[in-house]
Amino acid sequence: MPIDRRTFLAAGAAGMAGAALGGLAGNAEAATWETVLDGTFSNYGTLEAAWNYRYPWGSDHNGTARMYASSTDHSQVYLEAGGVLVLKATPVPQNEGNSGADPHLPIRYHSGAVHAKQQITVTDQFPSWEVKGEFQAPSARGTWPAFWLTGATSWPPESDILEFKGDARNWFNTYKNASGAWSNTVVGVNNPGAWHGYRAWITKVNASDVDIHYYLDGNWVAQHRGANFVGKPMWLIINLQMEGSSGSPGPTTPTYYRARNVYVGRNRA
Repeated sequence: MPIDRRTFLAAGAAGMAGAALGGLAGNAEAATWETVLDGTFSNYGTLEAAWNYRYPWGSDHNGTARMYASSTDHSQVYLEAGGVLVLKATPVPQNEGNSGADPHLPIRYHSGAVHAKQQITVTDQFPSWEVKGEFQAPSARGTWPAFWLTGATSWPPESDILEFKGDARNWFNTYKNASGAWSNTVVGVNNPGAWHGYRAWITKVNASDVDIHYYLDGNWVAQHRGANFVGKPMWLIINLQMEGSSGSPGPTTPTYYRARNVYVGRNRA
């Protein structure tokens, strides 16, 4: 199907860099738009065809939650009616030791994560990508939900499209930026536990770098330069980590993180 010009129109209305986008729009006729990921939370068959359970590297990461999920274990990752994915974090009373990932915090929760089987790689052939979804995100102290991209074969790159760290502010983050560190745009969200839309529009701007435009509920909020993103495959991850950067102690009752309408599309040049 033809490339969706609503992307460019929305960007222009938000006051983005018109010259760069104008160049992209001018080449739109020579390109096609492809849907890569859509409607995958309809049932467990579609979920498991498009997503793997847990992190790409296993069960542990940088918080106090250990991920548990499989095709036969839906205690922490399950589906609800209407195409909704639910990740559930449950406190565990028993001692499970420490996380196998730095900074090796003690495991205090069982939780859930999924990562898309389709990696996202910005190249000459696929110079523009759209990654978006709607989420009900917990924001209490000790809850650390995320919707993010991270390098599959190296780190960086990383792009955090949704990240709440224990309060009602979303962190739009990009690493590595043009100066070799993080770019962070922190935006307050009215009632993060209600449905909100989070979106990244990623575009190749030169042989090595991309621009990432971040949106909240359809409103443009930031532009970050991603240095050395081109040619680097990235995983797309949805996870509910706990404590760590979101503070402690975390909740003593189950915590829920819901996702729907997660979509990935790309421009084929």
